[in-house]
Amino acid sequence: MPVVIVEMWEGRTVDQKRQLAEGITSSFVKLGTPAEAVHVIMKDIPKQNWAIGGKLASER
Repeated sequence: MPVVIVEMWEGRTVDQKRQLAEGITSSFVKLGTPAEAVHVIMKDIPKQNWAIGGKLASER
């Protein structure tokens, strides 16, 4: 049972998240994994809680 955790900035629509989940699942299905065995967990992170190179992403 693969578990894929996606951490990304918040702001994507439900439809975009659905497409992402379908795409990830499809990749595993191509490798022979049953679709119902694939778990995708999406974590929406506010930009002010994410830093790159010592700077908050919300300030870039």
